[in-house]
Amino acid sequence: MLTTVEFVLKGTGHGRPFAADATYQSTAGAPVARPVVVFVHGFKGFKDWGHFPLLGRFFAEQGFVFVKLNLSHNGVVVGGTGDLEDLEAFGHNNFSHELNDLGQLLDALHAPGATPLPAAALDLSRIYLIGHSRGGGLVLAKAAEDPRIRAVATWAAVATLSPPWAPEVLDQWQRVGVIHIPNARTGQQLPLYYQIAEDYRAHQPRFDLVALVPQLRQPLLIVHGDPDETVPLRAAEELLARKPDAELLIVPEAGHQFGGRHPWPEAELPPLARLVAERTAVFFQQHA
Repeated sequence: MLTTVEFVLKGTGHGRPFAADATYQSTAGAPVARPVVVFVHGFKGFKDWGHFPLLGRFFAEQGFVFVKLNLSHNGVVVGGTGDLEDLEAFGHNNFSHELNDLGQLLDALHAPGATPLPAAALDLSRIYLIGHSRGGGLVLAKAAEDPRIRAVATWAAVATLSPPWAPEVLDQWQRVGVIHIPNARTGQQLPLYYQIAEDYRAHQPRFDLVALVPQLRQPLLIVHGDPDETVPLRAAEELLARKPDAELLIVPEAGHQFGGRHPWPEAELPPLARLVAERTAVFFQQHA
């Protein structure tokens, strides 16, 4: 029987609560230890965007415990609408918060009683990470600093976490304190406070994918759509150049969301997203 449990963690550094959930196959008798997949959404994303909930069912049916989280400052409120609504929190997001949130989730999985998941249902010697878009960059950075990760898959990932802003933009941003970017889906103007640039400068070695990816000890699967309209295919090629032993899957006709959109009204995964999920599951099973 498929079981989904929800839980809330409170950021140890910033104190902001953030939600997570886990889907797995429960058994009538003693729990069966299953490998764990942790999924990380991207910029302007959230754990229940579009078809992401269906990924939980898919991976659970393949024998995994599938865990996804809302990064604490993604704009989603615990107990809220489920969409971006706390724009002030969004503006105060930074890479340190995101990596620490992911690390806190991993710590909670290892701490008996910290989540509603039965400890006996988790094979913590086999933890796999999937990151979509900017989340792909985050899981690469986390794997570089956390040996508990067995293997990593990136879906339509960025090749760098380095902010792309020109010096003149940074100068004005520092003077004003905030810039705004549009959310095309909702029409919102999303604030970004200058602290994200300060955080990046202060902790740059932790986010430097150019230096970190060649040092990754974990197996890596890089998945990218050929006509990705948001993160061009060259990002996948750059990641592969830094880690030539990685596997590269180029998906023809797949855009940035692999056929998904929000909301997703269907009961099944988009065909391209299912293809990506199937290949990822096989990759993780090969690196058990």
